[in-house]
Amino acid sequence: MDMGLQGRTALLTGASRGMGRACAEALAREGVDLTLVARGSGPLEETAAAIRAVSGVRVTTVAADISTEAGRAAALAACPAPDILLANAGGMKPGDFRQWSREDWIAAVDLMMLPPILLTRAVVDGMMARGFGRIVAIAARTVKCPQPELGLSNGARSGLVGFLAGLGRQTVRHNVTINTLLPGIIASEAQREHVDVLAQHDPQRFKEIWAARAAENPAGRYGRPEEIGAAFCFLCSAHAGFITGQSLMIDGGSYPGTF
Repeated sequence: MDMGLQGRTALLTGASRGMGRACAEALAREGVDLTLVARGSGPLEETAAAIRAVSGVRVTTVAADISTEAGRAAALAACPAPDILLANAGGMKPGDFRQWSREDWIAAVDLMMLPPILLTRAVVDGMMARGFGRIVAIAARTVKCPQPELGLSNGARSGLVGFLAGLGRQTVRHNVTINTLLPGIIASEAQREHVDVLAQHDPQRFKEIWAARAAENPAGRYGRPEEIGAAFCFLCSAHAGFITGQSLMIDGGSYPGTF
């Protein structure tokens, strides 16, 4: 299926690895010029080079921390008027809420909730004026099925999802849609880091937890980053203009609810 995105431009944060990279690769296959943002310049440049090698799209990189005002300014300077925005960021480490300070909670909001909102504020009016825009955030299934040890992420991401869902109803009349992806267990670097913390950095325990999580999923496996990229690409496509304010669960059926 032709996604109708040839010649569009995209600003993607958290795009150097895992799901963010998969989203960038999916757009590149559709002829979208990319601005990739991540904190680490090494993985970022590696990803950009790999995409350039297999596609004819323009790939710009910005090594920056978008949780800072300077980082967001650098990203927007490189791509001030994107047609597509991906808001993707890592989560907070698991723990016990009794040990989290006020500063921990503020750090979670500064990492996962405010940067996507501020980037959206910077680009959404231009999208509406041009008559096309796609904003997609990557959160997590724990927004609907919370894990107690991920309370910092649960709270901040739930706030983000609620904000974006409301805004998406205001922009869709102008062909600007806003949606959120809620991945479950995905075989990504971030997932491995999370399991490593749960295993207390014990390699044997890591293997046991990793295998158990796959076995417990109705699909019997981890999702692939490429599956997230494909769903993202469709939500960005010309065919998805009637989908807005939604949270798409991509978790192999592990969420037990009907709605």
